Amino acid sequence: MSLRMTPHLMFGLMIILLGVVFTLDNLDIADARTYLQYWPAGLVAIGVAKLLEARTGQGSSLGGVFFIGVGSWMLLDTLDIINVSLMDFWPLLLVMVGGMIVWQALRGRHHLAAGFNDETVNAIAVLGGVNRGSNSTAFRGGELTALMGGCEIDLRQASINGEAVIDVFAMWGGIEIRVPESWTVIGRVTPLMGGFDDTTRPPAGVTAHRLIIRGVVLMGGVEVKN
Repeated sequence: MSLRMTPHLMFGLMIILLGVVFTLDNLDIADARTYLQYWPAGLVAIGVAKLLEARTGQGSSLGGVFFIGVGSWMLLDTLDIINVSLMDFWPLLLVMVGGMIVWQALRGRHHLAAGFNDETVNAIAVLGGVNRGSNSTAFRGGELTALMGGCEIDLRQASINGEAVIDVFAMWGGIEIRVPESWTVIGRVTPLMGGFDDTTRPPAGVTAHRLIIRGVVLMGGVEVKN
């Protein structure tokens, strides 16, 4: 059995290491506080595992970069190599959120101008809810953004000729996508303090209809179901 470096494996090893450190501390063999200050190294390890997982096409590299960046910064701060707190940069999170909303809005306008409005689903829900659907016979995908709001998308009457891609971004909000049972769903979503849940039933036979869900979920949720 080949051992792959995955985020789950690294998280499990971190828990084991914590147990060993606390046990040695209880036995007065080692001081737990001396070692616990280096805990951000665990975030770096998880980030590296996510990057390796992304190389196999099973995830997004964005989550890996995020964990490595945050972990490295906190570790350097702990070692007094840098004296700037990571919390001083929290407004950049607003810049990132605004940038992603603008990017998706501009892409949505481009699709409309190109005449693809019947083949795509584009929605932005901010402090509210959006309900959309499609019965296109050549569905291509779309962009969905939920910021402290929710998007409910019904694609059960639509058809895919090969492959379609939906880009999602959810922050303090949720996105629900309903798809036909003949579609194969491939999730490439990076959850950061959020979740991605695919509860669809696998097609009974071989199918060429593939829906790829990709994007970022930050303190929110994305659910795909039949």
